[in-house]
Amino acid sequence: MNRLAGLYAITMDGIQGGALLAQAGAALEGGCRILQYRDKSGDAQRRREEAQALLALCHEYRAILIINDDLELCRRCDAHGVHLGHDDMPVEAARNALGRDKIIGISCYNDLQRGHRAASQGADYLAFGAIYPSVTKPAAANASLALLQRAKSELDPPIVAIGGITPENADQVIQAGADMVAMIQGLFGQEDIRHAAQKTTRLFK
Repeated sequence: MNRLAGLYAITMDGIQGGALLAQAGAALEGGCRILQYRDKSGDAQRRREEAQALLALCHEYRAILIINDDLELCRRCDAHGVHLGHDDMPVEAARNALGRDKIIGISCYNDLQRGHRAASQGADYLAFGAIYPSVTKPAAANASLALLQRAKSELDPPIVAIGGITPENADQVIQAGADMVAMIQGLFGQEDIRHAAQKTTRLFK
């Protein structure tokens, strides 16, 4: 399987310490091989400790750790890459800061032209969404399955679908062209995270 393919787990806001590691470990046990650490709090010391602990866990499972929105934290803990949104630095600046070996992912929302620009600047993957109504971001713009199909046909980097995706609806997103399906609540809000990860991972095989 492509290194950037399959279930893409994103940690939940407000889950910290041992609970965070337990949830991430369950997802990795279930077959997830891409994990994004997303924490918008201002506690730099705790965030660095958690990122380092998650990176060690990812090394154990031969998985990838992506840091959300924080290039400096990515550098400090030597994570595999960073995910950047609309208000973050351009791809080229991030590449200059991180080097060629790090993964840079870009949120494209429902904007195909943003995807084209990011691809031309060397982004390693492009995320489109929200595909379905999202508990995490209820005001997010809608990105249709038809947009995913266009993104897959027009763009070279792997495509991530995000927003309201669950193990039950992930298959139609994959069929529309998503190389990865990103889940937050749809994975970590499940009673059995490991089983949800297994169920989703099997859809890619």
